[in-house]
Amino acid sequence: MAATYRQIVTDIRARIESGELVPGAPVPSTRRLVADYGVAMATATKALTALRQAGLVHPVPGVGTVVADRPRSAAHTGAADRQSGRHPVRSAARATTAVGRDEVVRAAIALADADGLAGVSMRRVATELGIATMSVYRYVASRDELVNLMLDAAIGARSLPDPPPAGWRDRCEVAARVMWGFCQRHPWAAQALSMTRPQSIPNGMDYSEWLLAAFDGYGLDLGTRFQLGLSVLMYTRGLAVNIEPELRAREDTGLTDEEWMAQQKPSMLAIADPERFPQLSVAMHDEVDADLDSMFEFGLARLLDGIDAFLAAHRRRAPASRRTRAAGTDR
Repeated sequence: MAATYRQIVTDIRARIESGELVPGAPVPSTRRLVADYGVAMATATKALTALRQAGLVHPVPGVGTVVADRPRSAAHTGAADRQSGRHPVRSAARATTAVGRDEVVRAAIALADADGLAGVSMRRVATELGIATMSVYRYVASRDELVNLMLDAAIGARSLPDPPPAGWRDRCEVAARVMWGFCQRHPWAAQALSMTRPQSIPNGMDYSEWLLAAFDGYGLDLGTRFQLGLSVLMYTRGLAVNIEPELRAREDTGLTDEEWMAQQKPSMLAIADPERFPQLSVAMHDEVDADLDSMFEFGLARLLDGIDAFLAAHRRRAPASRRTRAAGTDR
């Protein structure tokens, strides 16, 4: 028989109370609870929600749900609930005094940061806010609209320099690093953003406009400017889609990337015959640095080198009068 959410809450509280789960330690994700307890996603979600509302855990963007720094003891929390005759989730529902679109969006972002976009539903958001599921539809018409609002709010929280850096390369570097940091803080965002079917996201349009303006003054047509700007954006987003799977893998296995590689290395070395795989065998022995951050930095530099070569070739082909105007915009 599948466990109830109360059993999950009791078990995790006990682990926190005993010191097995210390402040800052990750607690099992909803996917792990589903696998370990044989419960539905909604039950796992309800358990983590109750723990959050009890002050025992909290979500950390890019990490997941972790034990709070000063979690209230299980005995204190349970006694308070029994004394008041309230259940933690129902208590939170009564405590809710004002819910609007902004609160719905913030709750959805917090859920996505902790558990991934796949775990965000109208029901989960309603549970988090302590309101009826149908009440969420008063503020957003659909889940697709909710995701767009989440992206807009999250992107809007990241500011771009004003005035922007001088020179196209510095501007592109800033734009790429802002997007990379945004996707690290919100690992679900890269997958939610569409490059081929762009969403109506005002703050995203502000970001794109800021990036595309980097190529003004080079005598390029609009299509080419778009291609260059989108190349920077697509590169960053394309690499960032790997952030969330890496995060979920750490949650599911309890292993860091380094620990996982240490476990896999013997079997990989056994396969990597130096005669058949001379490059890979040396790389595995020497432990080449290939984490996402290093790949981002290396790839971004090479991409911008390529754009620099493209602009130089364009200047050589351009008429003399256009080269003179463009020279003033060079870095």
